[in-house]
Amino acid sequence: MVSFDELLDAGVHFGHLKRKWNPAMAPYIFMERGGIHIIDLHKTAAKLEEAAAAIKQIAKSGRKILFVATKKQAKEIVAEKVQAVNMPYVTERWSGGMLTNFPTVRKAVKKMQSIDKMISDGTFDQLSKREKLQVKRQSAKLEKNLGSIADLTKTPAALFVVDVLKEKIAVKEAHKLHIPVFGMVDTNSNPNDVDFVIPANDDAAKSISIVLDVITKAIAEGVAERKSDKDVDGKETKVSSHNKPRKTRARKGEGSKDEAAPAEEAAE
Repeated sequence: MVSFDELLDAGVHFGHLKRKWNPAMAPYIFMERGGIHIIDLHKTAAKLEEAAAAIKQIAKSGRKILFVATKKQAKEIVAEKVQAVNMPYVTERWSGGMLTNFPTVRKAVKKMQSIDKMISDGTFDQLSKREKLQVKRQSAKLEKNLGSIADLTKTPAALFVVDVLKEKIAVKEAHKLHIPVFGMVDTNSNPNDVDFVIPANDDAAKSISIVLDVITKAIAEGVAERKSDKDVDGKETKVSSHNKPRKTRARKGEGSKDEAAPAEEAAE
């Protein structure tokens, strides 16, 4: 798990200006210095460990965690780290209804996939110049907004958000569907909107990166344990099928002799 000094070096402790604070964040604030709130890193470390343990179990169960980070300084970090653990993410604009109207989103994803198929099977080449241009524009737009969630076939088991204030629409949709929310919560945000609070600076790239490192590592461990458990179960099943007790047939005449013995003893 990440150390106190590593969190300190990454600037995770820097909050917002005192005048911008949300009073609900008081339990996670250590002090105020130069008009800026300082986050208690001991609490950050504890909450980060708690969140990582919970998210690991979700990954181990084989379910998906959707990451949401549309702010400029978080986009590339989230895309790189989350893609490495094969989880869906949204780094462009959050489209309203992405969770609450998920069937419509799936239709759009299927449309995007059908365009890809057109291009690969040669159907696209048969279109007119104008039609090709329209299809290309549509494909680019769909890919930009939905390409990173193409493999999300059902609503996610959890949401991980960088900056819960900026992603408030996504958080509200998750609440409506009773999807647990993990989030980096800065001093200007409401921690009560999040199920697993990680009090941290959500503006600095280094801070976002170190938190994502811990979370994605936990996901990778959960996925690895799931694979390991499956391999063990598979081996056990295979071994047990080879060690089934064999049925032995009694030789002719032996069965009747053995069965008659108890009767003869009883008669005596």
